Amino acid sequence: MFNRKKHLPQLSFIELFKEGDLATKLSFIVMGSANFANKQWLKGIIFLATQIGFLFWFISNGIIALSMLSHLGTVEQGLVMDDQLGIPILQEGDNSMLILLFGIAAIILCVVMLILYIANLKSARYLHELKQKGLPAPTTREDLKSLLNERFHATLMTIPLLGVLLFTVLPLLYMISIAFTNYDHNHLPPKNLFTWVGLKNFGNVLNGKMAGTFFPVLGWTLTWAVLATVTCFFFGVLLALLINTKGLKFKGLWRTIFVLTLAVPQFISLLVMRNLLNGAGPINATLIRWGWIDAAIPFLTDPNWAKITVIVVNMWIGIPATMLVSTGIIQNLPTDQIEAAHIDGANAFQIFKNITFPQILFVMTPALIQQFIGNINNFNVIFLLTGGGPTNSDFYGAGSTDLLVTWLYNLTVNTLDYNLASVIGILIFILSAVFSLFAYTRTNSFKEA
Repeated sequence: MFNRKKHLPQLSFIELFKEGDLATKLSFIVMGSANFANKQWLKGIIFLATQIGFLFWFISNGIIALSMLSHLGTVEQGLVMDDQLGIPILQEGDNSMLILLFGIAAIILCVVMLILYIANLKSARYLHELKQKGLPAPTTREDLKSLLNERFHATLMTIPLLGVLLFTVLPLLYMISIAFTNYDHNHLPPKNLFTWVGLKNFGNVLNGKMAGTFFPVLGWTLTWAVLATVTCFFFGVLLALLINTKGLKFKGLWRTIFVLTLAVPQFISLLVMRNLLNGAGPINATLIRWGWIDAAIPFLTDPNWAKITVIVVNMWIGIPATMLVSTGIIQNLPTDQIEAAHIDGANAFQIFKNITFPQILFVMTPALIQQFIGNINNFNVIFLLTGGGPTNSDFYGAGSTDLLVTWLYNLTVNTLDYNLASVIGILIFILSAVFSLFAYTRTNSFKEA
């Protein structure tokens, strides 16, 4: 089928305004004019209705929302004296949180409207170029047919894109914006207003009063992520090799036993482990009864013991998943290479070092990067096992085993410092994104893709 759009030259919008007819020029002011002139009634109605609706909203609410975004409110809630009644009454005041949210939503709506306005001009240009070529404009039926055939992907993406704007882009921009305000426990709406403070929060976290908490927590977060990823990978591969050893009986049974840990919900396993490892738990009670220890081991109450404990418990949860992936890779390794190595006199360790492990690492490197980023943001293990504890008086809102993500949770739920939590969220995103891009682009998997 001849694609008229593909074989037409593209005019700039300035050239279009100069060369276009009256309806084309009018499209720069009244959206859909060119469509109406070419009897594309449905498309013209959509463009015009969108413009009218936007102008009505912009005049009635949009201007106010955008203007208040600059100061986030001026009237605080409080008691004021009523001259007529002679008693103090509660003045409602502005809500900085809603002002910020509606302001960001207004910016997004303006951007969406700009995109639709450009789409209107592109439609007018298309109709003008068709007329210049002596070709008929597509009818409404042809447009609908196009949306259900060659442009069906665009039709399907419409609703998901609206969902992304509403439930992803808007909350994300709102969270980022809070990082540049003083929205903390001293400025909680609707009672108090908060304002823009620029990069002050970033300075406090990276080089100010919060630096004494941020960098130790960051160091432990990276240490945890590395150890949690490496231990699960190494012992998962080792377990897969042991189960796949020739001559081992009941291989399916052994795999099933270890996979059972995956079948149990993670939060149940972690809460059970927390009860087993507490000071009066079964493990300490049994060891004391056997005479192996004189006092309970502080698995969860000593900073160093707690860090070791969370790493070991994470191995219990993570090793089976790595074992399953490694088993699939091992069972699909080229047997001719392994047989040739045996003929050449290579022992089991040499075969593992030079054939098995490189093949496993090649396939699993992208997954390891994902696991590393997942461990940076591993909320469940730390929160359910230690709650971030034991407490550390030198840290602001963070415990000895808190990761950046659990510290972020404490800053929002416990200390109500939403601005600092937003800064931490942005820094976590930057850390994860930079590492992911840097590591993945240097893997053999990426280079050979």
